[in-house]
Amino acid sequence: MTIPPSSLPARSYQGFLFDMDGTLLNSTASTERVWGRWALKHGLDVEAFLPTMHGKRGIDTIRGLNLPGVDIVAEALEVERGELEDLDGIVPIAGAIDFLNALPPERWAIVTSAPSALARARITAAGIPQPLQIVTAEDVEIGKPDPAGYRLGAERLGVDATHCLVFEDVMAGVLAGEGAGADVMVVTATHKHALETRYPGFNSYEELQLNVDAEGLMQISRR
Repeated sequence: MTIPPSSLPARSYQGFLFDMDGTLLNSTASTERVWGRWALKHGLDVEAFLPTMHGKRGIDTIRGLNLPGVDIVAEALEVERGELEDLDGIVPIAGAIDFLNALPPERWAIVTSAPSALARARITAAGIPQPLQIVTAEDVEIGKPDPAGYRLGAERLGVDATHCLVFEDVMAGVLAGEGAGADVMVVTATHKHALETRYPGFNSYEELQLNVDAEGLMQISRR
């Protein structure tokens, strides 16, 4: 996907906040294998269900289904165990490793709907840098699209969310970034269908040029 120059945010940012799955790494195959088995066990239409669970905490996904007689916490832990055991095929989004390595380490964080252990395992599997700051499923009472995670991520960087740029790939995350008051960019690398938003999108971090000034403020431009 080519980024029109005019669509890129023109301002500089104090912090970058990244979603993880679909934004920095591609874990779609692993995620859908585990959730597909879980959905089949509960008699769900797997093909219809899978597109609805990306970008949200597992416990929120299960709660939203209103399945009768289901222990939501126990089921979420079962799915998490399955995901921890299945890390096959997890790879970085093109250009993500070099892009992250070029950032000042104290200026970026990951804000993910994954539990902490799973997030760290997937980061390791993909070979992307471990962040100094990470917000995971355990850190918030309400997951995306609620903005609490992105607000907390900005707070951990010591900045206000309105001075941050959020990188996301699904609508729940876009709404969370928007609700936190941040600017948003959409990563389209794992999209099967176009995500209709008012924000600019890109397919590979290789499309972006990073500029960091003497004060550590970050700006992106098109290569």
